[in-house]
Amino acid sequence: MTAIKINGATRIYGIVGDPIVQVRSPEVFTELFAAAGTNAIVVPLHVLPSEFEKTMSALMGLGNVDGLLVTVPYKARMASYASRLGDTARCIGAVNALRREADGTWTGDMFDGAGFVRGAERKGEVLRGRRVALYGAGGAGSAIACELAKAGVGSIAIIEPRADRAESLTKILREAFPACAATAVAALPSGVNMIVNASTVGMRAGDGLPGDIGALTADTLVGDVVVSEEPTPIIQHALRYGCHYVTGRDMHSGQIDALMAFFAPTQVSPDQPVATH
Repeated sequence: MTAIKINGATRIYGIVGDPIVQVRSPEVFTELFAAAGTNAIVVPLHVLPSEFEKTMSALMGLGNVDGLLVTVPYKARMASYASRLGDTARCIGAVNALRREADGTWTGDMFDGAGFVRGAERKGEVLRGRRVALYGAGGAGSAIACELAKAGVGSIAIIEPRADRAESLTKILREAFPACAATAVAALPSGVNMIVNASTVGMRAGDGLPGDIGALTADTLVGDVVVSEEPTPIIQHALRYGCHYVTGRDMHSGQIDALMAFFAPTQVSPDQPVATH
């Protein structure tokens, strides 16, 4: 491990969420910053929903905070704090990373979807043509759905208790990726050969499966966004039936390079749109 030194010139990056104990980013990115010779650290920030607005305003006003990572449940809520959004974030209205620019404004983007697809590809999985059932249409789920559609999956059935979220994501997918059949459904449809849990189910002790999944055929690819040292309930279910799987750790690893590049010092292009809020 590279020695990490903290002094008055150390730049701070935070990861914001509720809960926060499950995140790996402080360890991973602080070590990567040190290895790159960057005097910066990443710290976990447990922000309670009732304190969110005033905490974010104060945090982003600190002069030595250069960036933020965002986890559940704040990915959609944080998008309005960005002065400008990258293509994926603008499409789905959610971010998982924000970077302070030299002029003091903030740029936000979403890397969960690209990380999930990259994690699957690193394990040799073929995504094109798959029939997907997706649990969860929040920030991570929306990003994953867009990247899966971009990767050429044949269909995505969205299972989300909030009907407005499910319909919104369905509309986005149909407009942006007409070749991918997107539907909002109430339960797991028959005939799928890929199941992704992009909900928070599995994050807390005692959680079960995100829905009634039943028996699986061995050719079903199972994915989960929950980062855990031990197999989550849905990954345990996949193992029981001999299925290949993509874990939250695989997704996290798949976006590390993109996030490090995003946080590298950069200048804002004068033709980038600036959001007002």
